[in-house]
Amino acid sequence: MKNKLWLATGTVGLGLILGACAGESGGEDSSSESGDATQISFMHWRGEDKAVLDEIIADFEEANPDIRVEQNIYPSDQYQATAQRMLQEGSTGDVFTSFPGAQFESIQSAGFFEDLSGEEFVSNFDESLIAVGQKDDAQYALPYQLVFNMPVYNKGMFDELGLEVPKSWTEFQEMADTLLENDITPIAFPGADIGPNQFMNSMMMNNAPDEEVFQKLQNGEESLTNEWWVKTLEDFKLLADKGYIQDDALGTNQDSAMAMVANEEAAMLATGSYHMNSLLDLNPDLELDLLAPITVEESEATYEGINTATFMLAVNSNSDKKDQAKAFIDYLSQPEVASKYANETGQHLTVNDVEYESEALQNTSYWIDERNTRFQPRFLITNAQIEDAVLSSIENVLGGEDPMAAAEAAQQIVEENRE
Repeated sequence: MKNKLWLATGTVGLGLILGACAGESGGEDSSSESGDATQISFMHWRGEDKAVLDEIIADFEEANPDIRVEQNIYPSDQYQATAQRMLQEGSTGDVFTSFPGAQFESIQSAGFFEDLSGEEFVSNFDESLIAVGQKDDAQYALPYQLVFNMPVYNKGMFDELGLEVPKSWTEFQEMADTLLENDITPIAFPGADIGPNQFMNSMMMNNAPDEEVFQKLQNGEESLTNEWWVKTLEDFKLLADKGYIQDDALGTNQDSAMAMVANEEAAMLATGSYHMNSLLDLNPDLELDLLAPITVEESEATYEGINTATFMLAVNSNSDKKDQAKAFIDYLSQPEVASKYANETGQHLTVNDVEYESEALQNTSYWIDERNTRFQPRFLITNAQIEDAVLSSIENVLGGEDPMAAAEAAQQIVEENRE
């Protein structure tokens, strides 16, 4: 973000949405009244944040005794399945969260976002980071988290082995070979649940530095059979063929991949900054930082990493408790409250004047202002079928398919679903 944080309203897989309960939500109906207090539902996907949000909610309720807040938490994949129906009913999600991109577009098109443009609390957010929640000059959602969607790496391990962060694809392979020589898997890849959703972004960012490449793919100006994507698939094949990712990567779930890094069996986790806190919970002795593979030679590199403004706070336009919902978002956007959330969850935020106290956040805050990062390319795919084709081509290559054959099959799907 040395030059800019590229933010847009175009993108990812389908509209926001939820489904089966993750087992983290409260038991009362969110539409009920608790004594003289009005109960509102806060619907989101981050079960790992429940404890700190419980504390924040308790403080909010003490300051606002006429409002009660119930968390309704769902797994992120299920959050993309049935939320639109629940938002339409208005019984859940007085306050809800949205991913940027296609999910935001879908909910906005359905008319479920309350326009927050005139609310004073909008000014509590960094203006340069909230454009993903805008449409037609209106602010419909407010990104709360600033995430870096690129691998987390064990800096302490690198220091011990005398390894430096690679600045080219050649150096990346040399680094990975050194790790293998020391019986360390270079990259733990959670293919069973997260898949290539995060890792694809840094793997392609310099192969296709044009930030409009996926827009051009969808309108027919670009093709997955062109060099930028075929090379990306070839690079993934190289990772698998050389053993830079673990065996049965497509069968490894998120928890197992994190355990590999926490146990120092692997040097990198192919997800993003949002997992740093969880890794430190597993092993507090880890010293972590972020590392995006540079898949070209150093002189050809444009970007150093990936950013995303996400976990977008919104008010359900179908709610009959909008004032209370807005009061809760206002509270979350206060610097002291946002600082508590940031430090206890290990998340960088978009709120102004947040104080980062945790060592992990302080050690990685240089990525905000000192590095040239690119907005997550995957979130710039606005067609769900095309996004699935792109991601599936990576999985197919990791499963043994030839990169060009995988690209051709994916391009056929693109052509069938092009806008």
